[in-house]
Amino acid sequence: MNGILGFRSRLVGGGVAVALMIGLAACGGPPNWVKQGSGAFNEKDNKGFYGVGSVTGVRNEPLAWDTAENRARAEIAKTFETYTGYLMRDYAASTTAGDFSKGVEEQNVERAIKTVTATTLSGVRPIERYKDEKTSTYYVLAKLNLEDMKNNLEQAKELNSQVRDFVRRNADKLFEKLEKEEDKRAPR
Repeated sequence: MNGILGFRSRLVGGGVAVALMIGLAACGGPPNWVKQGSGAFNEKDNKGFYGVGSVTGVRNEPLAWDTAENRARAEIAKTFETYTGYLMRDYAASTTAGDFSKGVEEQNVERAIKTVTATTLSGVRPIERYKDEKTSTYYVLAKLNLEDMKNNLEQAKELNSQVRDFVRRNADKLFEKLEKEEDKRAPR
């Protein structure tokens, strides 16, 4: 009798464990930021720009993480500056020869889109990583904090004024040196 009860309790316990595992697996899946994607978001008074980068099919794991991170940075950069060129060519012709009841129709439509982003961003940091084991897709969430960006812009303005002042000061010195060299070479 004890053997039957022990077997039943192990069976029930195993069934509960399997049910829990299935339930937990069903609750899994990608984090919300993978589904939400890139953009500017206000997260609990922590405003920032977010980029989600992903890569599939790269077997070298460190390379896959680096690629996903770089793509996340590119997503943030696209928020600030993107140039898009668009070209569409449309050709249609109808040809008949001799017998006007027979004709040849032809058409060709082509579309080309080129999108370029070129910007320098300081302070973009990867903040989350996720690997989808089923598809071997690597995801990285990168963030540019709004306050960090403002500070970087202020520093850049200060640096630009410092560079401008340096160039102005040294430009006069450079012209003086040039005049002295020209005076040396002038015919006497």
